[in-house]
Amino acid sequence: MRPPTGRHVLPALLTAAALLAGGCSKDDYVAPPPVATGDVADAAGAADTLADLQEAIRDADGPAAADLGADAAARELLTAVVANADALGLADVTLRYVTETGRTHGDDAWDGQVAVTWRVDGIDEASARIELPVSFADRGATIAAIGGSGARLPLWLTGPLAVRRDGAVVVAVAGDDAGAGRYLAAARRAVAQARAVVPGDGGLVVEVPADTEGMRRALDTDPGQYDAIAAITAPVDGTEAAGSPVHVFLNRGVYDGLDRVAAQVVMTHEAVHALTDAVAARQAPLWLVEGFADYVALRDVDLPLRTTAGQIAAQVRREGPPETLPAPGDFDPTASHLGAVYEAAWLVCVTLAEHAGQRALVEMYADVLDDGDLAAALREHASWTEAELTAAWLDRLAALPGVAG
Repeated sequence: MRPPTGRHVLPALLTAAALLAGGCSKDDYVAPPPVATGDVADAAGAADTLADLQEAIRDADGPAAADLGADAAARELLTAVVANADALGLADVTLRYVTETGRTHGDDAWDGQVAVTWRVDGIDEASARIELPVSFADRGATIAAIGGSGARLPLWLTGPLAVRRDGAVVVAVAGDDAGAGRYLAAARRAVAQARAVVPGDGGLVVEVPADTEGMRRALDTDPGQYDAIAAITAPVDGTEAAGSPVHVFLNRGVYDGLDRVAAQVVMTHEAVHALTDAVAARQAPLWLVEGFADYVALRDVDLPLRTTAGQIAAQVRREGPPETLPAPGDFDPTASHLGAVYEAAWLVCVTLAEHAGQRALVEMYADVLDDGDLAAALREHASWTEAELTAAWLDRLAALPGVAG
């Protein structure tokens, strides 16, 4: 993820691994007790309707799904849901009625909680799992709406998507297909750039909501939390469960304002997070997670240090050198000097690569993501202690243009 800056200056990078690490785990779900709603809610009828929709999705049968809509808008939505699932190649799609919420609408409509699972076949190793509100009508025989305030709403359940796929790279864009080809090209290049440094065979899914509000609903975040962020790598269901699918989400209002080079750096940075499963590496220091992603993203970019390290150089010039490597709290999205923090983390990884070589940096990154033991990985791959790394990094900072001399 990244906060915006000028279109011709690479913005500082910010990833969901930092922003989504805190707070309570949504894995520990406890089903609410059933709520009495009189004669309105018909759980059996709703379950049958969901089974019919599940079958329509499996069979790619848009007309059958449309027949389950309570009105024209719902019929259009359900038709789009089937088309989206087919275009994305969704597998293991299940829809299971859980309980009513207590909200009723007239004599024969109510809101219920529905458990949904899905995965992008050939890319996601396991299924995403969420619960979301669904409005039922006609005593459960039809669906009036999907989603509600305060609940995560997967992009494929929001309306028509333009889906572009090239092998194991998939891009899904809400609404029309404006920009879909450009997003796909950037995603393909991002995977190639990442795999040139970190070998592997996993794919990448990029989701592009229509606007910032759509991104907020897809990620179930607070209003304004990601308004200034260009891209986020995050579990699609918001959980920390092992194997939970991780996709890249673009905030097109910010991402589309970047120039071509900056946009590619953003995409490649996020692809590194997704392809190396960095979001799940809770014990790895953020300077390594973020700095390594920038190291890969900037590796083939021909820009001077005055651009790629301009903010940290200015900070060192004003305030003097930092005392320690970037700390977890420094990566808070509300922190000041955020751009300088990410540039500083990148330079830590540059320092390691210059000292021990790129292969050593890659192997160290993989080891730390695996077990969180930074000290052991530094000794094995760089023959350094953390204090020696810090000293070498501070020397690197002191030699930056605008600082030295």
